[in-house]
Amino acid sequence: MELGWQAWYTLGALILMIGALVRNIARPDLILVGTLGLLLLADVVPVERAFTGFANPAVITIGALFVVAAGVERTAAISAVDGILRPRSGRIGIAILRLMLPTSLLSGILNNTPIVAMLIPRVQTWARETGIPASKLLIPLSYAAIIGGWVTLIGTSTNVIVHGLLLAEGLPGFSFFDLTWVGIPAMIVSALYFALIGHRFLPDRSDGVALGEGQVRSYAFELRVDADGPVVGKTIEGAGLRDLGTAYLSSIGRKRSGESERRTIPARPETVLQADDALLFTGDVSAVGTLLERDGLAHPVEPIPSPQRRVLPLYEAVLSPSSDLVGKTLRDVDFRNRFGGVVLAIQRSDAPLLGRIGRTPLRAGDLLLIESHTGFAAQVRGRQDFALLAELERPPRKASSKAPIALAILLGFIVIVGFGWMPLATVALAAAIGVVVTGCVHGAQARAAIDWGVLVMIAAALGIGQAVEFTGLATVAALAIESVASDLGVLGTLVLLYAVTNILAELVTNKAAVALMFPVAISVAMDLGADPKAFALAITVGSAASFLTPIGYQTNLMVMGAGRYRYTDYTKAGIVLSLLIMAVTISVVAWRWL
Repeated sequence: MELGWQAWYTLGALILMIGALVRNIARPDLILVGTLGLLLLADVVPVERAFTGFANPAVITIGALFVVAAGVERTAAISAVDGILRPRSGRIGIAILRLMLPTSLLSGILNNTPIVAMLIPRVQTWARETGIPASKLLIPLSYAAIIGGWVTLIGTSTNVIVHGLLLAEGLPGFSFFDLTWVGIPAMIVSALYFALIGHRFLPDRSDGVALGEGQVRSYAFELRVDADGPVVGKTIEGAGLRDLGTAYLSSIGRKRSGESERRTIPARPETVLQADDALLFTGDVSAVGTLLERDGLAHPVEPIPSPQRRVLPLYEAVLSPSSDLVGKTLRDVDFRNRFGGVVLAIQRSDAPLLGRIGRTPLRAGDLLLIESHTGFAAQVRGRQDFALLAELERPPRKASSKAPIALAILLGFIVIVGFGWMPLATVALAAAIGVVVTGCVHGAQARAAIDWGVLVMIAAALGIGQAVEFTGLATVAALAIESVASDLGVLGTLVLLYAVTNILAELVTNKAAVALMFPVAISVAMDLGADPKAFALAITVGSAASFLTPIGYQTNLMVMGAGRYRYTDYTKAGIVLSLLIMAVTISVVAWRWL
């Protein structure tokens, strides 16, 4: 098949898009909207087709599900899972089973992000109680939440996207339990794998090990020597800053007369402290508050004013790969004025930070300790900058009086969709209205719960997928896949399609991957005379089975700092699981639909 200039132009735009996403030069939604804009400017796809994604029922459905999930989360309706998940002994295999199986089931009916956010501090507490390292539990938690997305149609947004695309093509969409045929076996296989074998590939990075053994948490924080404080003129040892137990003073940033920049000098016991010295510490987060209570030590920058209370709440925030803070320093972005909070410390999973935190370029996955007012979480929750935001050491919320209402709405939603009595988008919108009208979530909270960037990204990705189909790229890609797998038959083609989608999702985003591969998958199915639903289901799972990198799926990034993971930990733990999930998916799809 000969391609026209429009197809080559579209291919070039896609290469630029993938490169921009891999290099993380901007937020994914902006990159995808920019790519769609390039296609529109060249008129390679009609305007009405380019913008069909914004009218796709999948976008409405996902937006409504954000609100429903917020209603359940804010009423703490699922707080009862503590008793189900909490390990009763220190046997790691049993603990992993108790954690992964219920988490997957919960993720089948609720957005996996709030589930993981809710469970991270609980898992850390259970780890201390049982003696099982949290690093042995948090990656399985993330993977269980991902796999649970295939238990039902509403388990993850990619399910809903492909369902909407099938309907737009005039094909039968997924039923509520079509993906369950893959989700339940995948859930069981993954839990058994980690309980029996997989936990051996996870690192043992226990908390609470003595500082002398070099195993402290890699939180880096900075304090300033108050010019009028009692520690000026004292040595480090004389000021009591040598043996701190949970932290140690690693170096000092000092200005000398006539110099504009600070020099970093070693923190020796005999070093005499001077006014305005920047003290660079490494250690546990609990040491930050303890040291700030000492007379003569102060915040490195002007603190947030607190006229009503002396102690402001602390928040932990994981920096998202889509944030424009990545690669910049706190000073560059003027963090205090931009977000209304002060970063007290930074934890980096792969190595301790040795320089001043205000001058250290930030990375995706960095865990920031932020001091701010009580409303800080609600203020920034709808932004793209943080993959996880939680108040530190906040006691678990008890279920409110609205919890039964939220659960009843959720159950009614599942029953109506499960029996196919009404379209998914209609029921999702009705459920979202229900949690707002009944007071489970207020209007402002509902608006904040919707991740508008995700919705824009989905709509733009669907428009780009239309260009791939309209210009003939989908047909050419389908022919290429068929020629490569010609000797392998339908089953081999299905495996190749799954693998290509999975690799593409690891490079870009799962939503962009599934939108780009959908027209290819349907074209392949039609050429082979196979059931399009089989190929659609394969790319749905392949696009979401992101186990090899921390940036492949949001929940992987959320547990990175808390588990003190390195990039390669995900690859070691996930490569066998990826192969197992592919085998389960292809086997079930072939048995059920081919």
